[in-house]
Amino acid sequence: MVVADIERAHIVKLLEPIWTTKHETASRVRLHTERVVDLAGVKGLRNGDNPARLKGNLDLTLSAGHKVAKRKHHKALPVDDMPDFWPRLKDQDTLGASVLQFLILTAARPGEARDARWNEIDLKAKLWTIPDDRMKGGKTHKVPLTNEVVKLLKSLPRMNEYVFPSPRAGKPISDVAVSKVPKALGRDVTAHGFRATFRTWAQEHTSYAEEVPELALARVNSDLTGTAYARGELIDKRRIQRAMCCRARGPGLLMSHQTLHRRWQ
Repeated sequence: MVVADIERAHIVKLLEPIWTTKHETASRVRLHTERVVDLAGVKGLRNGDNPARLKGNLDLTLSAGHKVAKRKHHKALPVDDMPDFWPRLKDQDTLGASVLQFLILTAARPGEARDARWNEIDLKAKLWTIPDDRMKGGKTHKVPLTNEVVKLLKSLPRMNEYVFPSPRAGKPISDVAVSKVPKALGRDVTAHGFRATFRTWAQEHTSYAEEVPELALARVNSDLTGTAYARGELIDKRRIQRAMCCRARGPGLLMSHQTLHRRWQ
């Protein structure tokens, strides 16, 4: 359709079939549509209100009488199973396995890990800076890198700008190549689910304040962390050396800790 011809009825027709059954997808479609229409208005390609706006517009139709389907959580590996899973993962000699190791150690989202560029990583400073345009929240995110991550990165060849390149030129590794790794190891879990494993571990096995793991996961909640925390990202706090260590359940796995990420390592 010509963007100037799009009306509210068209947006409702677009979203209604998936609003309750695939609500997360429907919400993203609505948001992207709203941004496109906003841009069209700025460029003078249409006039009037944005028909994809939710508040005071679509919510009057889509939320009325509907019970939005409950969000399905990503299947996650139980924390107690990590000591068995991790050495088996490290034995896998595939790029997909390397990506999974990377995202587990950094608590990153799969897309952020797969899309990682070499120019975002400072091995000397042991810091990975993910630009705002690649973050779900639209805010630059800094990840302190553990020695284990640095070792992993140094072992990888530099083929192009991507840390984990696809065989197809100019592309990062595919989601499928990463998601099939846990399945190959006999675990019916998702790559994204390891973020939940990390969060559960942080809650049950560490004494850090709530804002630290939330910032490690780049899930900044202004009510929880406050403006100062959100602005500073607690990098120094996440780098603090800690002498303590904890023994995870499993045969002889001793985990030493530095930052929260180092403790997760």
